[in-house]
Amino acid sequence: MSLISVHTVSHNHPHLHQLIRNLDEELLERYPPEEIFTLDFNDPHVRDISFAVAYLDDTPVGCGAIRPLEGEEAELKRFFVERQHRGSGAAALILRHLEENALRDGFRIIKLETGPEQPESLRFYAKNGYYEIPRFGPYAECPSSMCFEKRLQPAAI
Repeated sequence: MSLISVHTVSHNHPHLHQLIRNLDEELLERYPPEEIFTLDFNDPHVRDISFAVAYLDDTPVGCGAIRPLEGEEAELKRFFVERQHRGSGAAALILRHLEENALRDGFRIIKLETGPEQPESLRFYAKNGYYEIPRFGPYAECPSSMCFEKRLQPAAI
């Protein structure tokens, strides 16, 4: 039986970059380029972001990141599972890993942005305790952005 494992990785990990390229390709199938919010790996603040990659045996199948915002708030970024591995439990494992890391690092609120063209994401986030909030930050003026938030509780993770 194959098991999925999730590992914290550095911002320059090759599996992370391949998964993010795959995410961007999929997003371009659903949204215009100006409505896709990428991550600048040349920005020196990228080192403040916590990245994770999920593996099925030795194969990278998904990724995600937690980016600090202000105070006790962080943002879930670049959350992705390869199409052929959706429904495997990888997304839930990545999310749990990132939420646990965020809580350990002192964050109590996780925000995220997604959109209506990703109904599977909307269902997943709702199932995992995220609720819709007004658009925030760089997403405030983007018509296809939908923002969500979850308040972390140590016993709730």
